[in-house]
Amino acid sequence: MALRGMIISSLGESYRVESDGAEYICKARGVFRARNITPYCGDNVSFETLDDGSGVITDVFERKNEIIRPPLANLDQIVFVISTCEPEPNILLLDKFLAVAEYKGISSVIVFTKTDKYPADEYLRIYSGIYPVFCVDNEKNEGTEAVRNMIAGKFSALTGNSGSGKSSLLNNICPGAMIETNEISRKLGRGKHTTRRVDIYKLDGGGIVADTPGFSTFETSKYDIIMKADLADCFPEFSEYLGKCRFQDCSHTKESGCAVIEAVKCGKISTSRHDSYCRMYREAEQIKPWQLKQKQ
Repeated sequence: MALRGMIISSLGESYRVESDGAEYICKARGVFRARNITPYCGDNVSFETLDDGSGVITDVFERKNEIIRPPLANLDQIVFVISTCEPEPNILLLDKFLAVAEYKGISSVIVFTKTDKYPADEYLRIYSGIYPVFCVDNEKNEGTEAVRNMIAGKFSALTGNSGSGKSSLLNNICPGAMIETNEISRKLGRGKHTTRRVDIYKLDGGGIVADTPGFSTFETSKYDIIMKADLADCFPEFSEYLGKCRFQDCSHTKESGCAVIEAVKCGKISTSRHDSYCRMYREAEQIKPWQLKQKQ
């Protein structure tokens, strides 16, 4: 008998599927490989149970969005966990991920940690008003309630730079998550390849959250290729100035009469964000035709 469920954990070719409160360890049908389909965490699937209690995934339903690395589908939002120091945040990398999320129609939330060691004021000036921004103290468990409220009732992914305190935040939001991770590892026969691993946890009061590998395992080019003509739309604070430039084909990087550049000069758009845009625009100009064939 075919059942329907959601993939809540994956490692290699093993998938943990939840259906009506029960969990099944499943394999995917070989036909998926021939059709170039890989099941992702967050996928809604149909599956059949076997005599030993395991299952075989028979169909993957249409996704509203997807991220290739880490493999996630049907996200409502991504929560970027960024430490203010130790390590210092990579703002360009953060802006690239924020742009990709915008391009894919996934909302973004930014959480700054370690504010007791270095204040987040300069980053709050950059991002407040563009995205929901929170500051937390994981050791004192301060600020986590606001984050929990932000992700309640939604499917969110947590990611961040290595050492940002993402795991501590997850434990504060979802107590016992690390214990559950160890149990899942044993069920799936987890090896050393932790970067291939994505787990999903239910939140008290509704909502689910995916714990993903750190920034070091992400590749923005694997997410999607943003063409230069689409890039300005991936910076929300540019929106009210687009279409108001002197030249219709304005790149918003150096032209006179550019409404975006004027907004930067007036302090309405941060210099940091515009610098990231310009660097990403120059990278987009270097995109080769063969890369477009691989565009997801």
